[in-house]
Amino acid sequence: MSSNIYVEAQMLIRKPIEDIFQAFINPEITTNFWFTKSSGILEEGKIVTWEWEMYGVKTNVKVLQVIPNQLIKTEWGEPSTNVDYEFKELEKGTLVIIKSYGFSQTREDLLKIINDNTGGFTTVLDGCKAYLEHGINLRLIEDKFPSK
Repeated sequence: MSSNIYVEAQMLIRKPIEDIFQAFINPEITTNFWFTKSSGILEEGKIVTWEWEMYGVKTNVKVLQVIPNQLIKTEWGEPSTNVDYEFKELEKGTLVIIKSYGFSQTREDLLKIINDNTGGFTTVLDGCKAYLEHGINLRLIEDKFPSK
């Protein structure tokens, strides 16, 4: 049964926890390394829409819980899954852990979604690190699936 299966990606980002947390809740920052458009800031109980304009894709994100500088719990995707963003202050910076779980897929479909989530969230964290530590937008999401 897939209910106990989860995907986890993590990255140390050498910036204060407050800066990293803001980067994930404030779309003015997030659009520099992830989606291209958002209907608003992530706030508990709110539903926002994220858009990847280059792919013509959008999704509604339900914000289940926000604990400042610690945790953001969301539900999004089609079919929907849970995605949690955890922030842990370390001596060298902030450890960001993204966990995705609650998959309804099975067999080959489950393997594909696990692969997509692992690669996707790793790319998000790589882009976040480059942007917050060095001010560089690597355009990783845009270039992951370039048009032919």
